[in-house]
Amino acid sequence: MLIETRPALDPELAALITAQQRELAVAGAGAGARIFEPHDDVAYLVGVVNGRGVACGGWQARDAGVAEITRMFVRPAHRGRGLGRQMIVALEEEALAAGRQVIRLETGAHMLAVIALYQSSGYARIPAFGDPRNLCFEKTLPALVQ
Repeated sequence: MLIETRPALDPELAALITAQQRELAVAGAGAGARIFEPHDDVAYLVGVVNGRGVACGGWQARDAGVAEITRMFVRPAHRGRGLGRQMIVALEEEALAAGRQVIRLETGAHMLAVIALYQSSGYARIPAFGDPRNLCFEKTLPALVQ
């Protein structure tokens, strides 16, 4: 998978996030899910396979040294191939390069495969920092050697 930086208003990114929101709505999270509004302060990445965007994610600076991963999504036909893990690593690397060593994220409690991915990627549960119905996770990355 080729991972590319995309602007907030990229049409392929918008299509991926629309698909993510539809999936959340079908899974019953529609009422609590945040509506996508593109933000210039989020660094978005799109994973491309055979010229088509199949995965996305973004990271946003939060507190000093902290980034939040947001909008993680892999199209269903491309799941189970390690693309989500590749996206997490790319987002972590970008956030770390920007001085964000602590990475946080949140997801719905019903998203069992996503929770398993985050936990197997080294994220540990923390108290809720967003929607109290969601589960929150955090990981501290090793510092970059300069």
